[in-house]
Order: sequence, then structure tokens, then C-alpha cells
Amino acid sequence: MPWLMLLVAGLFEVGWAIGLKYTEGFTRFWPSVGTLVAMVASVGLLGLALRTLPVGTAYAVWTGIGAVGTVVFGIVLLGEPVSVARLVCVGLIVAGIVGLKLTA
Repeated sequence: MPWLMLLVAGLFEVGWAIGLKYTEGFTRFWPSVGTLVAMVASVGLLGLALRTLPVGTAYAVWTGIGAVGTVVFGIVLLGEPVSVARLVCVGLIVAGIVGLKLTA
């Protein structure tokens, strides 16, 4: 269960990271509300997962999920550039997340 909470926390991190772009500096009400809700949910679920998981592993996995998801959504939603080097770097982050999960 803690790993599932950590996964969902990471997905909420992606939501608030992408949401920040749509808030336009917190000048748009509903995107700002959604972003703030995602922030609270993300940190809250991370906190619950930390009851069981080691802090270093959980934090690294949480930020890794957020980083990979944000890059992917940035490419898909925001038209950010795609390059082989960028995709290799994302793959390395994914490999790190999997490695941490397998050794925790």
C-alpha cells in the first residue's frame, strides 16, 4: 500500500507541476485551485508513504515520478522539444526509480 500511495503522490506532483504553467503566475483562479489541491494531495500522500518507506528512497522515487511525468506531459501538452538525449536521460531516471524500488 505505501508504494501505491507513493505512486499516486508522484502523479499528483506531475499534476501540480504542469498546473503551475496553467495558473499563469497564480492569476487564474481555477487552475490555481487545482494546482494547490494537487500540491497538498501530493505532499500528504508522500507523508503517509513515509510511515513505512525509507525517506531517501521514497523522496527519490516521488521526485523521479514527478520529473518523468512532467517531461512527458510537457512534450505531449506543451509541445516541448524531443531529442534522443532527452529521452535517454528520462530513461535513466526511470531506471533509477525501478532500481530503488527493487532494492528497498
